[in-house]
Amino acid sequence: VPTRRASYLGDGTTSVVVICGSLLKKALELLEKGIHPTVISDAFDKACQYAVKFLEEEFAVPVSVDDRESLLKAATTSLSSKVVSQYSNLLAPMAVDSLLKIADKSSGMIDLKNVKVVCRQGGTIDDSEMIEGLVLDQRASKAAGGPTRVEDAKIALIQFQISPPKTDMESNVMVNDYAAMDRILKEERNYILRIVKKIKASGCNVLLIQKSILRDAVTDLSLHYLAKAKIMVVQNIEREEIEHISKSLGCLPISHVDHMKPEKLGSAALVETASVGKGKVVKITGVANPGHTASVLLRGSNKLVLEEAERSLHDALCVIRCLMQKRALIAGGGAPEMQLSLKLSAWAKTLAGLDQWCVRAFAEALEIIPYTLAENAGLNPIQIVTELRNLHASGKKYHGINVRKNIISDMMALDVVQPLLVSTSALSLATETLT
Repeated sequence: VPTRRASYLGDGTTSVVVICGSLLKKALELLEKGIHPTVISDAFDKACQYAVKFLEEEFAVPVSVDDRESLLKAATTSLSSKVVSQYSNLLAPMAVDSLLKIADKSSGMIDLKNVKVVCRQGGTIDDSEMIEGLVLDQRASKAAGGPTRVEDAKIALIQFQISPPKTDMESNVMVNDYAAMDRILKEERNYILRIVKKIKASGCNVLLIQKSILRDAVTDLSLHYLAKAKIMVVQNIEREEIEHISKSLGCLPISHVDHMKPEKLGSAALVETASVGKGKVVKITGVANPGHTASVLLRGSNKLVLEEAERSLHDALCVIRCLMQKRALIAGGGAPEMQLSLKLSAWAKTLAGLDQWCVRAFAEALEIIPYTLAENAGLNPIQIVTELRNLHASGKKYHGINVRKNIISDMMALDVVQPLLVSTSALSLATETLT
């Protein structure tokens, strides 16, 4: 359950497990009273539908996609429970700006594959930045003194090899005299030189070469000729990166040297190799026709911090995506669960038969969220949950547990908010798992 949840929503994984466990406990109590499993399952489904409808229609606060402040609040709340929470003022704006850049506001479709995150050890998370353009974790080739910085770049993304061809089958060629060897080497040089001349004729001065599994994508000889032609070379571009690079630079992948045309090239103001920590990256900035993509360079002092920062950033991106798909916010801090518990208890009184018992049990199960929050904060959970229940009964529906000050506060006033989709899907997923 948490794996499925984390892969899409990125937040609320613990909540799903806690709610599911509480519902299982209540279901077991109902079974011991002799209530049939089908009756429990149907009643829990009805209660879940009622809860989701209440959150959508009466509890949620609508937001606009253009409201950057609301998106920031949701991202900051998501990051507050992470190891890197002290850097939320940096990571939250980075996540929001990345999503706004790649989002299709008309359809609400967002593909997180369009956000490229490159991690580099060295420095601190404060040194992380969002690149206006593209960042590649490969380095430019320095062989034969090739350029590592190019201004007014014309970029080609190629999928063919600049190396002598091989036979289709494993075979050996026996060379018996030096003249034959010279002819072979001369033909190899001419073959590579013809390819380099065609590349140069297209106006290309930066070459991104896809990694090849059939034979070497480039050789020392081809790198020598490319360096002579003042063409910057970046090797070993992974196949999975081709689509992202193509979108980012506005260029087309080229599968054969005869297809090297100026219209298939991308344009950028600057392509340079930059030292980042212990390694180097290639930064491409000032792209003429940028696509709906974003690039983030994450820094960290060690591997553990980097992995945690990357995971936290992904979770924040998922939360903002949820908010863009269902454009409404709700309070955090256990406020929605407590309000739902009260509403479901009141609704249960209007029902007849065994459904009343089951819906009341569902309502009581939801109180596990504020109870767990209070327990984790080192408070007296029974006292806090009772006080919170009384406040909600008096109409203060946005009040929740403030774990920083160990008191009950208005969550909306403190900007402790989360996307509506996170809570509704948590309820739905926990109920589906049970029933």
